Amino acid sequence: MASLIEQIGPLDEAGRGSLYRKLQNALRAAIDNGVLKPNETLPPERDLAADLAVSRITVRKALDALVAEGLLTRRQGAGTFVAGRVEKQFSKLSSFSEDMAARGRTARSEWILRAEGAVTPDESLMLGLSPGSPVYRFNRIRFADDLPMALEYAAIPGFGLDGVDAVAASLYAALEAAGNRPVRALQRLRAVLFDEEKARLLGVEPGAAGLFIERRGFLDDGRAIEATRSWYRGDAYDFVAELNTRG
Repeated sequence: MASLIEQIGPLDEAGRGSLYRKLQNALRAAIDNGVLKPNETLPPERDLAADLAVSRITVRKALDALVAEGLLTRRQGAGTFVAGRVEKQFSKLSSFSEDMAARGRTARSEWILRAEGAVTPDESLMLGLSPGSPVYRFNRIRFADDLPMALEYAAIPGFGLDGVDAVAASLYAALEAAGNRPVRALQRLRAVLFDEEKARLLGVEPGAAGLFIERRGFLDDGRAIEATRSWYRGDAYDFVAELNTRG
């Protein structure tokens, strides 16, 4: 980490602004300039404090601010890492939990809503259900390690699951256990700006750039089994599609 210390220090204690802000800005510049690479481990806080001749409180406040920005992530028992952008392959129908596991990151959720109800007109169109049909709704914040990555609002036809309690960590795992995992899907993506409520839930500034995805998943027999709307942080997620000339 000598190159990092050479890049960011010593900090100018006499200049304007708080010391932790100066360290925060210096670390951000090191990330932006590629001195710190995605998924690289930062030195322990005590080592950073000693090398930069600042207090551990200053280091902790600077790192906390960068974690809140999504530039750093903390992993329990492993340390602090530069956050790597997640690439999602459009050609593969996989769950958020599976995507995170494939990249060595821990997926978890915070529930916003988990309930049973009657299908709405919009859900009826997306799922091909008759008015009054039962659906299960699963709205949650999805995290990679400790970083909020996406908001996911899913509606599942009543025949797809045994009940709302069937879903614990992974919706697709619950659907697979019920024999109703989707085998194909249609997805639509567009750029959005987060409103105040969604920004608050994802820990970003109102008006920050994001990606909105609307997905319908289907069973082998053609029935719709999933209608999901997701909002992804634009600063943490890349969507990748492989294209070819074969029609």
